[in-house]
Amino acid sequence: MKLIYVGDPMCSWCYGFGKELSALAARMPDLQLEIVVGGIRAGATDVLDAAGKRFRLQHWQRVEALSGLPFNREAFAQREGFVYDTEPVCRAVVAARRIAGEAGLLSVFRAFQNGFYAQGRDTTDGHVLSEIAVKMLEAMGIQVGVDEFYRLWADAETKAETQRDFARARELGVASFPTLLLEEQGRTVALQEGYARVDELEQRLREAERSVA
Repeated sequence: MKLIYVGDPMCSWCYGFGKELSALAARMPDLQLEIVVGGIRAGATDVLDAAGKRFRLQHWQRVEALSGLPFNREAFAQREGFVYDTEPVCRAVVAARRIAGEAGLLSVFRAFQNGFYAQGRDTTDGHVLSEIAVKMLEAMGIQVGVDEFYRLWADAETKAETQRDFARARELGVASFPTLLLEEQGRTVALQEGYARVDELEQRLREAERSVA
């Protein structure tokens, strides 16, 4: 069996869910996990106004209360001229996957989330994304330079592969993020849609395993 996680690093509920998914992976180290980036606001061009910021900050407050993860509200509220385009960070996940494969990719995914939500960094900027990625890849024992990662991030094939991820998310019928799917015996079914804690995720997975056995 394999889990397919469809999410976006700049989705606040995915940020909270990442903590739970990492805990699940720690409990079940043999679990195979594939990450598909969904592009929740990929290609957006509108500058986020005050109402848009307030709307997102309300979600952030709810996610923080449930997950206990930190949010840098001040940095977000004070950012001027911000275009909430999630394609660049999704593409950075794909670039990391091209370097390291699926193993450890969740850690890179979460590093981008931490950069945006906790550190208040601009994860629409390829140079910022490259710095975050390289630091996490090095922690995983993978040596790659910032300039090298940036070139891969900007590469046409990385852009095309990112679009293929977006298309796959649609083909899988994913309508909201985060979504966790279970692939087994040639079929794919939804295991969890939306935020859930690790105990619930493990229970659902154990039940699925028993139904297959």
